[in-house]
Amino acid sequence: MPIRQNPILPGFNPDPSICRVGEDYYIATSTFEWFPGVQIHHSKDLANWELLTRPLTRKSQLDMRGNPDSCGIWAPCLTHDGEKFWLVYTDVKRKDGNFKDAHNYIVTADEITGPWSEPIYVNSSGFDPSLFHDDDGKKWFVNMLWDHREGYHRFAGIALQEFDAVAGTLVGERKNIFRGSPLKLVEGPHLYKRDGWYYLLTAEGGTGYEHAATLARSKTIDGPYELHPDMYLVTAKDDPLNPLQRAGHGDIVETPDGQTYLVHLTGRPTTQKRRCVLGRETALQKCEWREDGWLYLVGDTNLPASEVEVPGTYDQAGFDAERRYNFKGELPIDFQWLRTPEPERIFRLGGGKLTLIGRESMGSWFEQALVARRQQHFDFEAETEIAFDPRDEREMAGLTGFYGRYNFHYLHLTADPDGKRALNIFSSVVSHPDGKLTYWIDPVPVGAGPVRMKMRVENSKLQYFYAQGGDDWQRIGPELDASILSDECGGHAEHGSFTGAFVGMAAQDLNGSAREADFSYFVYRPL
Repeated sequence: MPIRQNPILPGFNPDPSICRVGEDYYIATSTFEWFPGVQIHHSKDLANWELLTRPLTRKSQLDMRGNPDSCGIWAPCLTHDGEKFWLVYTDVKRKDGNFKDAHNYIVTADEITGPWSEPIYVNSSGFDPSLFHDDDGKKWFVNMLWDHREGYHRFAGIALQEFDAVAGTLVGERKNIFRGSPLKLVEGPHLYKRDGWYYLLTAEGGTGYEHAATLARSKTIDGPYELHPDMYLVTAKDDPLNPLQRAGHGDIVETPDGQTYLVHLTGRPTTQKRRCVLGRETALQKCEWREDGWLYLVGDTNLPASEVEVPGTYDQAGFDAERRYNFKGELPIDFQWLRTPEPERIFRLGGGKLTLIGRESMGSWFEQALVARRQQHFDFEAETEIAFDPRDEREMAGLTGFYGRYNFHYLHLTADPDGKRALNIFSSVVSHPDGKLTYWIDPVPVGAGPVRMKMRVENSKLQYFYAQGGDDWQRIGPELDASILSDECGGHAEHGSFTGAFVGMAAQDLNGSAREADFSYFVYRPL
């Protein structure tokens, strides 16, 4: 069989849930505060994956204005019951301190591309919900239980309750069916049934470098569940030099010819600094069911492999090709924005350009005009051209490398109090978690007309450039630390920061007059 390099979904694509319908495979991944909610990729061969849709597109389904960084959509679960698709998701409104305000919903659709239904509210007792369709027609809802009390373990176990699909509500008794292994922090449950056994796959150890996927089984759905002989189906926690780290949170799928695969979360730390600048990604492992009735990774190990046998041949050249966006028609699917279900207030397309409407400050949790795409390569360039006439220093627009409010670099066009245009660069870095900005240069005056901006990232190094008219690119500012755009620098380290690096276009108007900036193109160029 052909060999595919891991990860199969590079860049910020965490918490994978996989579903097969006939010959088609679908993976749903978390999107956190980025809108629209939930990424769904499609494949026919497990090698090549296309970003197909994001189903949570309406205010009635998702409104994340005010959600802190790394809140929003956590760990969706995508299933098909033979009639339609079911998507279960959490919208987390708070994650710091004792409390987790985590609301769980279900939407359905006859086709993967929608239309998707209005949401059914299910519960708020914990996050990472999942729906299991049993062979007797019953549906079961599982989620981790959160305990806010002092002196108790926060990750209290896995809750099971029957879901009445007709009434659209939970029914019967809620039971805590699994409290996890000694690694603790049990979450991310998925249920399966095989040869009379119920199998429960969970994530443990937190989402950092101690992460793992734990497998357990029981003859009855409500337990008791016994642990896998090796306890963990996949983990890199005992091998800090393995290329794939932070391995855990997964889901299982079978091919039409009976082969079994595991998709799971992983991260690839940079070689210069132990930071996962591409965020948490999705990897694939081939598995086998053995005579003892347990599932194992192929190769007599639970260490995630960097290569996996798959039915198809991967198009590496296609993935590494330059992407040029000219903003004709709809916003290209590669791009997202932050939090708001009212994108018409922050951008519009027309005349072959993307117009950003200046709103709140960089890093706002409410209404921020920032349109960006994922960084998916360790080395790349991003380029754009901006037409913008700021009136003073409170109006700015430009090119950003962005992770969250405490992690970004920003080359922007602005003006002094006299209205004279200039370029400047500032950053928000984790060493200033109060949000204090670091300015790297004195303002660089520029003449009238559009300004081209470029950002080059090579592993942990980031350099900005600018040009006007037919002039050559000029370096601007010092070499910056690209590795701050990572979970490890998100203010809560890898256990509390969950997204990944983006590169994109932004505009702010701190005067409140919604000054507009036009972007004529955007290029993402792997190096």
